Amino acid sequence: MAYRNNVLAQQGVLDEVGEESEVAAHSTGILPSQGLEHLVRVTKEIQAIDTIQDDQFQPASLDLRLGPVAYRVRASFLPGKSATVEQRLEDLAMHKMDISEGGVLERGCVYIVPLLEHLNLRHRTSAMGNPKSSTGRLDIFTRLITDHGTEFDRVREQYKGPLYAEVSPRTFSVLVRKGSRLSQIRIRRGNPLTTDEALRRLQEEAQVIGSDISEDDIRNGLPVSVDVRGDAFGGLIGYKAKNHAGLIDIDKVRHYDFRDFWDPVHAPRRGGLVLDPADFYILGSREPVKVPPTHAAEMIAYDTLVGEFRVHYAGFFDPGFGHPAAGGEGSRAVLEVRSYEVPFVIEDGQVVGRLTYERLTSQPTRLYGAGGVKSSYQKQGIALSKHFRME
Repeated sequence: MAYRNNVLAQQGVLDEVGEESEVAAHSTGILPSQGLEHLVRVTKEIQAIDTIQDDQFQPASLDLRLGPVAYRVRASFLPGKSATVEQRLEDLAMHKMDISEGGVLERGCVYIVPLLEHLNLRHRTSAMGNPKSSTGRLDIFTRLITDHGTEFDRVREQYKGPLYAEVSPRTFSVLVRKGSRLSQIRIRRGNPLTTDEALRRLQEEAQVIGSDISEDDIRNGLPVSVDVRGDAFGGLIGYKAKNHAGLIDIDKVRHYDFRDFWDPVHAPRRGGLVLDPADFYILGSREPVKVPPTHAAEMIAYDTLVGEFRVHYAGFFDPGFGHPAAGGEGSRAVLEVRSYEVPFVIEDGQVVGRLTYERLTSQPTRLYGAGGVKSSYQKQGIALSKHFRME
């Protein structure tokens, strides 16, 4: 037992009282891949109806899987402190669908899907949900819900109970089935503060967002601006979704000809790009982005200070994204953009969002884009989701 504890201590998985847990350089922060594995296999704080697969573990997140049924509901909702999701479904569900072998989620409709994973979190441990990158790039609005929850995508400390995904395809109808992965979860230990001063130090030391950012630009995150000139891509600045395209099977990779679903968007001859509120756009950041192995990052999805549009449904950036340690040289952030209510003009170099960085409790054993991790968007330019063939 002493030998085993010594080995575990060297691996950073013993806590202060000698019990196995994911702990390392910091007692607070986002848990890395090996910490998530520990929560699954040792402390059982993450459990599932079906065995959790090795490829669900990402550098700082865990992929979540849809269960075998989906409920079409009249409207989006939060259960509130006094109710469970199941209790609210009794009032709001229109019908129940068996999706174990496949079911179509129609665009413009809202669905609640119980997930295969559930939580049994301990003291000082909470969680955050987010759509996977490929989900966001298909304009599938996906949020995590918990029993007695008062916020989307936030799992309170010591939560014990099931997890649900609210799924609302906005542009394409999609085919899903039991086991399909639309969202992911991060686990946080404690409540570490991320200050502007810490972000300024990180930018100075690691140049995580381009290089031409002043200290005054860094407030509540590092600014990310949009490229609407496309100099590096022959004038191509992104893609606009076709409004009446076909069905997409969420589990098929490099299967669909992108031209059946998307129209290329080229740089305007003068001025900025006019966003039509009826359309969904894939654009790219002007600056390359890097995420050091010691940190995880998240894009702030909507900031009223920068305009009446939403940017980036899928906000998680894993450790190693665009970083030399994982074979990256700075990768462009792909921006999922939709204007609200009225047409809106965005100019080249306009700030469209902010990226916040939070330290990990320890460096992950797997990095985005390295070590066999399935990483579809390392070294990306302006990339559609992995479902499309680009040749």
